[in-house]
Amino acid sequence: MQFLGSPPAYDLTYEDVFMVPQRSAVSSRLDVDLSTLDGLGTTIPIVVANMTAISGRRMAETIGRRGGLAVLPQDIPTSVVADVVAWLKNRHLLYDTPIVLTPETTIGEALSLLHKRAHGGAVVVEGERPVGVLTERDCAGWDRFAQVGAAMSPHMVTVEDGTDPAKIFDLLTDERVRIAPVVAGERLVGVTTRKGAVRAGLYQPAVDGAGRLLTAAAIGVNGDVVGRATTLLSSGVDVLVVDTAHGFQQKMLDSLAAVRAAVGPDQPLVAGNVVSAEGTRALIDAGADVVKVGVGPGAMCTTRMMTGVGRPQFSAVLECSAAARAAGKYVWADGGVKHPRDVALALAAGAASVMIGSWFAGTYESAGDVHTDSDGRQYKESFGMASARAVSARTREQSGFDRARSGLFDEGISSARMYLDPVRPGVEDLLDTIMAGVRSACTYAGASTIDELHERAVIGVQSAAGYEEGRPRPVSW
Repeated sequence: MQFLGSPPAYDLTYEDVFMVPQRSAVSSRLDVDLSTLDGLGTTIPIVVANMTAISGRRMAETIGRRGGLAVLPQDIPTSVVADVVAWLKNRHLLYDTPIVLTPETTIGEALSLLHKRAHGGAVVVEGERPVGVLTERDCAGWDRFAQVGAAMSPHMVTVEDGTDPAKIFDLLTDERVRIAPVVAGERLVGVTTRKGAVRAGLYQPAVDGAGRLLTAAAIGVNGDVVGRATTLLSSGVDVLVVDTAHGFQQKMLDSLAAVRAAVGPDQPLVAGNVVSAEGTRALIDAGADVVKVGVGPGAMCTTRMMTGVGRPQFSAVLECSAAARAAGKYVWADGGVKHPRDVALALAAGAASVMIGSWFAGTYESAGDVHTDSDGRQYKESFGMASARAVSARTREQSGFDRARSGLFDEGISSARMYLDPVRPGVEDLLDTIMAGVRSACTYAGASTIDELHERAVIGVQSAAGYEEGRPRPVSW
């Protein structure tokens, strides 16, 4: 990456910069290979942050199927993580997990489950054989205690497992149905939609050596760090993330080195967070393969306002990625992204992947239930991982006095409503938008890979008015 003109003498955020179009031989966005550089197995440069309100089994499954990676939070007990990982390793690589009901299930119970998945439908089964499909529209007018067998649509279209995605799309289009059960013989194996068929032809899942969805989990730096790390690996976790807000501290370096010694040289380890070349090199020397970069840019984080500590994210990624590349390692840009342009700029600055948290909070796949406000708008509750709510969860085994004392040092928002976008309510909808932006950015830069984007990107610095000029705005004549 190079600057248009002289590099500024001050640090930059994503809003401070823009990318200059370059001569390009990349004729199609589909010619861009978005496989990541860090060797972890992801096929798109997106990692879901290890936030309790966001990253759970549904998010990990959906993002993994589309080529990214979700990090399960450190607040979750290892036994629960083991159950989630076992469940994830048995998910289908192409088809979504169905909401399964029996004909005797009540309408009320069905309605509580339909918003758990973006496809918004349930499959009614007898044994393992689908006998009908139920959507929210089918439930209209029925008493909540009525059974779904009476309300379901028995005239469904089924798809045989292994059918080409283009043929699935054509079939569902011709039959004018939105969702279809996928079967192997008569046994239900998943569900698909027209959008799902298109995505199956565009994305490649992120898989482990056995061809199962890739998984990651975070650990903190307190307590039995090595014990938790080895337990998670024995449960099938592929990537370990050693995580703390201040990654450039001795406790992190000691914990990371101990984990590296225990798990061996071949186990992928991610560690963070830092914002300087010095911090990056320290984590790499302690055993990190990938370094998480970012202090304070997250939407739910109050660290900079509380402490004045942090760094503008674009400059932090630029400096830390250069230090990591010099050591043959990589960085993840963690936080501060609000638009697809920010993801593209982070990759141009040298990040191997970009971590996303709050942006994905208002989706069907994030952890937690969908709520409806007084205006009928759907939302989910989210909170920062340094907030009082998160600190309380992490310190639940401490005494009441110690928990109260820890609660005085929270640095995050404890509760926020993250509204679902009616146009893009699923995380895959957001993912499509982000990846479209990144692919287009690559074509503008003349880059067919993420590595080429970093090499060829020319970055300029703009004023606040320059950024505002690039934003869409109402037009009237």
